[in-house]
Amino acid sequence: MVCNINSNTSFSKDEIIDLVNNFHDNGVLLVKGNRNEIKVFESKNFSLNIKSFKIPHFINKIAYRYFRKSKARRSFEYATILLQKGIGTPQPIAFLEKFNWLGLVNSFYVSEQLETELTFRDLDWYPDFPDHENILRQFTKFTFSLHEKKIFFLDHSAGNTLIKKMPNGKYEFFLVDLNRMAFDVNMDFNKRMQNFSRLTHKREMVEVMSEEYAKYYNESSAVIFEKMWFFTNKFQEQFLKRRKLKKQLKFWKS
Repeated sequence: MVCNINSNTSFSKDEIIDLVNNFHDNGVLLVKGNRNEIKVFESKNFSLNIKSFKIPHFINKIAYRYFRKSKARRSFEYATILLQKGIGTPQPIAFLEKFNWLGLVNSFYVSEQLETELTFRDLDWYPDFPDHENILRQFTKFTFSLHEKKIFFLDHSAGNTLIKKMPNGKYEFFLVDLNRMAFDVNMDFNKRMQNFSRLTHKREMVEVMSEEYAKYYNESSAVIFEKMWFFTNKFQEQFLKRRKLKKQLKFWKS
């Protein structure tokens, strides 16, 4: 087990390794997905979020050892870069990788467990959520700041932004699920608009976001809406096609 730890943390490598070695027996389950599992651990009066990535298939076992960084390592490194650039994300603590003779067996990303009021998904699901439009507009300004800092968050989707209400009535935003991200990207108009495509399929929310984005970008809200809505519909069409194909494959397998 290889453990790389944040030099600013109060946790030792042995403490982190011990938590990970007991991952399956301890901790409070937060997410149980098809690919990954997330648990929360309490230690030293501090809440840790530990994400266990799915065991990679044969080719990726080799690739993640010799040619590509593991998802856990990328999550740790990208979180560090985001914080350096003034973008919110849970404090990175460590990443761990376990190898055998073939390659990567499994990997873990350890970060601070943030307690927040909502995610962007709540805005999508609950149109009557308190202060809905204000949060949506502040989120749009936050996304604009990502683009201005040449950050392309490829998984900019509804569940990957945590939102925390501050005492002054403003909101802070924290990115999670960080392993697909690019920096120093030329964020042209199309890339900026495409980056909104995974967030919601609701026209009224896209209208608000396009109107707000136009306050900071040198283009009319009508043109921004047209392009943002185009990419939103394109993503929805592709998503439905993939889901239909998966159902067909499951049918033939059964």
